[in-house]
Amino acid sequence: LKEMLPYEICLPSYVVRVESEHMGYQVIKASEIAEYVYCSRAWWLRVEVGYTPLNQDALSDGTTYHRRHGSNVARAETGRRIALGLLFLAVSVIVFWLIRAT
Repeated sequence: LKEMLPYEICLPSYVVRVESEHMGYQVIKASEIAEYVYCSRAWWLRVEVGYTPLNQDALSDGTTYHRRHGSNVARAETGRRIALGLLFLAVSVIVFWLIRAT
């Protein structure tokens, strides 16, 4: 990564856009940066040498889990927004009813 500078961090997508003389622009995901920070040697072996991890089943299971979790989080957020909308509607109806009753 050090030889790939200059770079700019693009929020909120949490990716780094890197400009290199011989590569043009390349998008680096936050997970790749985390992998590099966790173990730069493993990152180098995967990216530069082309080695693949032996635990492909575990990686696949982890990807499936995270996709399912992301879906659950999105569903919960939708439910929260619907609940807030219904609460606002209920309060509005009560206030309207109280105003009309007086």
